[in-house]
Amino acid sequence: MNEQFQKLIERAEQLITRIESVLPQPLSAPADWNASIAWRYRRRNSGHGVLEPVKHVAAMSLDSLKEIDVQKEKIARNTQQFVEGKPANNVLLTGARGTGKSSLIRACLQTYAPQGLRLIEVDKAELVDLPDIVEVVSQRPEKFIVFSDDLSFDEGEPGYKALKSILDGSIAASTPNVLIYATSNRRHLLPEYMKDNLSYTHTEDGEVHPGEVIEEKISLSERFGLWVSFYPFSQNEYLTIVAQWLSSFGVTPAAIEAARPEALVWALERGSRSGRVAYQFARDYAGRAGNDAGLGAGQGAA
Repeated sequence: MNEQFQKLIERAEQLITRIESVLPQPLSAPADWNASIAWRYRRRNSGHGVLEPVKHVAAMSLDSLKEIDVQKEKIARNTQQFVEGKPANNVLLTGARGTGKSSLIRACLQTYAPQGLRLIEVDKAELVDLPDIVEVVSQRPEKFIVFSDDLSFDEGEPGYKALKSILDGSIAASTPNVLIYATSNRRHLLPEYMKDNLSYTHTEDGEVHPGEVIEEKISLSERFGLWVSFYPFSQNEYLTIVAQWLSSFGVTPAAIEAARPEALVWALERGSRSGRVAYQFARDYAGRAGNDAGLGAGQGAA
């Protein structure tokens, strides 16, 4: 009887071990925080969340970003205050697509990483785990930017409430070594409909008051302390960015000047004069220039 009971205990322990292996586990810190300056948060199919090091961080410098000097000054100043331990704000970067919002954040990471800045990229679907991420890094000496790119929410998405609480409103105190940087093409982050205007009320003196629907849709954006807006580039600004990218690929000044008409046609065909379109044209042109001596001495094709 004792032998059978012992076997039963062993089988029960094995079963418990197998069950525990597939149950969601608390997020644990990476074994080596020096593995990278940037991390991605991923949730496995088992429900386990992990911080994965980004092995090849895209190189980007603040000087390489053109025609966004006002925005660059605001973000760089806020980030420098953050790494120096001074008060700094969570940041929402909004505006036209392809104008350098996410590139500016990556450039700040490269600039301030030697001073202890680190970045954790979190997809909007996984923002529900944001409190766990903040808890894991709260005792670290580094400064962490939690970065969510192209952020917007549909009605009822769970990540919306989690982000709203972390920004301002949670019972927990804010963590001094964590800031939220988010980019979006939409300033209020939630879709807006014509019917929402029906919730506005008017007083007898004509004053307009937004209803609860409107208040809810703007409340998340208002919790970001710093708003930075990006605007479509003019033709001259677009050509300046094209020239900068072509130069970085080693294209000669004469070839850069000759490329201007092609760059304008490229933008016209794409329906946009954004920094992203300028970069894509430069890659295409530099690749072709490598075959017809358009690159400077010692340069190869892109």
